[in-house]
Amino acid sequence: MIGIKNVVAIVCGGGPAPGINSVISGITNEATRHGWDVLGIYDGFSRIARGEKNYVRLEPKDISRIHLTGGCILKMSRFNPTKKESDLRTVVETLTELGVTHLVTIGGDDTAYSSAAVSDYARKMGRTINVVHVPKTIDNDLPLPDGVPTFGFETARAFGTEEVENLMEDARTTNNRWYFTIAMGRTAGHLALGMGRSAGAAVTIIPEEFPEEKIPLQQVVDIITGSIVKRYLTGKNYGVAVIAEGVIEKIAPEDFKKLGNVVTDEHGHIRYSELDFGEILKQAVLAEVKKLGIKVSIIDKEIGYELRCTAPIAYDIDYARSLGYSAVQFLMAGDSSALITIQDNKAVPMRFEDIKDPVTGKTKVRKVNIDSIHYKIARGLMMRLEEGDLDDPGLANAYRMTQEEFHKRYAYLFGKGEVPKEKEEKKEEKK
Repeated sequence: MIGIKNVVAIVCGGGPAPGINSVISGITNEATRHGWDVLGIYDGFSRIARGEKNYVRLEPKDISRIHLTGGCILKMSRFNPTKKESDLRTVVETLTELGVTHLVTIGGDDTAYSSAAVSDYARKMGRTINVVHVPKTIDNDLPLPDGVPTFGFETARAFGTEEVENLMEDARTTNNRWYFTIAMGRTAGHLALGMGRSAGAAVTIIPEEFPEEKIPLQQVVDIITGSIVKRYLTGKNYGVAVIAEGVIEKIAPEDFKKLGNVVTDEHGHIRYSELDFGEILKQAVLAEVKKLGIKVSIIDKEIGYELRCTAPIAYDIDYARSLGYSAVQFLMAGDSSALITIQDNKAVPMRFEDIKDPVTGKTKVRKVNIDSIHYKIARGLMMRLEEGDLDDPGLANAYRMTQEEFHKRYAYLFGKGEVPKEKEEKKEEKK
């Protein structure tokens, strides 16, 4: 349109991920090449929702090397402007006052939803702000096609793998030591599985392997204990277990409440963020191995936050810059309201309405496909109790059980038999 200057604003929401600056670089270079102005909005939606015009004008000369760096030059915020109509209105008004005609958001599912809401509300106000979203999360749980990662995931996996490898070497060097690594990923186990598989951890546990809505805490304890015992019998009384953060929400709430000191919200639901899951597993497993006469020390460690602002690896640098370039090309075509992906070396937009869960109305979550070759290979490399072990007299002996007792006690791990209720039985004995 003659006489109207195209101005694209960049808003970064949610938590950091390696490659954000690379996306910003790709957007800035491509947009300015076509005569568009580029504004970097500071602190996500939080400032513009208050009417604050806190931004920086981005030029290629100013961002020439940022694609190599971690973090986000614009800083970030989890502020959600869709919770209050007044905030949404202020966002649209502020962007309009800045002359913004196009918006690129970089973030996860909440930011994608906010992006769509801004465009819709602008239209309602008789204005036009075309939007496109660049999907970002180290959790890799956005609904992209199989084999297409979210940017930042591969870098997080690479550096997380190094950490797990270092812990494995520390465990081997000190001997009689296990590390329980809780890996970031509340809704899916992609990062945990990627780290565990690449590093060759003794065992990796992800929520997707449990089809039940809830499982007993003892089930996770039994899986980890099984790995410890099997390695112990091979002369390796050390190792690393990688547990996805999301496993915590698979545990039956009553199991945590039995432990006491749980924090609940106004509806009586457990605040999982207040639970020290690693410590809980550590104490429970130590109690199990002590019964078996195995002496081992356990250290629990969380891995996740230290991965988010690391400098991107070459893969994510190239991938993220391509996404930024493709986002601008999408907007230049006059299109709007989609997230941009790279599939088969082509830019492919995915419409917001197509990635929504029809039941919840929220963005769909991509889970680990436990029927995939990737998971099967990972599972095959783990040292954990398998169904065939139930008939192993050596393992039964290590557990100080008869063959029949061992089979009956652990058959439930493979969908056979009942979940053990040892704690309840002990309470009845005391009575």
